[in-house]
Amino acid sequence: MTESTPHPIHAAAAPHYTWGGACDGWRLVESPDLSVIQERMPPGTSEVRHRHRRARQFFYVLRGRLAVECANLSHVVGPDAGLEIPPLAAHRVFNDSGEVVEFLVVSQPPSQGDREPVDEEAPT
Repeated sequence: MTESTPHPIHAAAAPHYTWGGACDGWRLVESPDLSVIQERMPPGTSEVRHRHRRARQFFYVLRGRLAVECANLSHVVGPDAGLEIPPLAAHRVFNDSGEVVEFLVVSQPPSQGDREPVDEEAPT
């Protein structure tokens, strides 16, 4: 298939990676201008607070409840809902529920190489 030929994308066949010790990610779409990743976070997992210089991200929950801290506010996002994170906004996601959370992360442009940690005490 050529790049311009549409075809179904399945997480089971997508490139897989682990992060945060126990979390999973599947790269569903990887292009120079767009990234779509399906992620899975077991209960009690989190990522470090960070920001992206260029990438705008959209977190869309498929299953469970995703906690998101952004701009000194906390949000809980449930199934069939999402939250947009603008560039430069310090944020982190975590799962403080008792169930697995699965969600999509859409980044434009892709966030790989565009992530920098933010001091936990620093204002956003």
